[in-house]
Amino acid sequence: MGLIKEPLDIDFEVDPRPLTKEEKFAISEFIKEDKAKKAMLEKRPTKIRTSSGTKTKF
Repeated sequence: MGLIKEPLDIDFEVDPRPLTKEEKFAISEFIKEDKAKKAMLEKRPTKIRTSSGTKTKF
């Protein structure tokens, strides 16, 4: 991870409060959905070229 340079005219402030149960749940659900979406993209069928034609491999 790299260092973030702060632009001259902008101040970044971090809120050090702990996450609520609802925020933790929302983040967890987002990560689960994102992983499922990536898994579906990886399972797309591929085409194999053969001498008799093109076949689909699952």
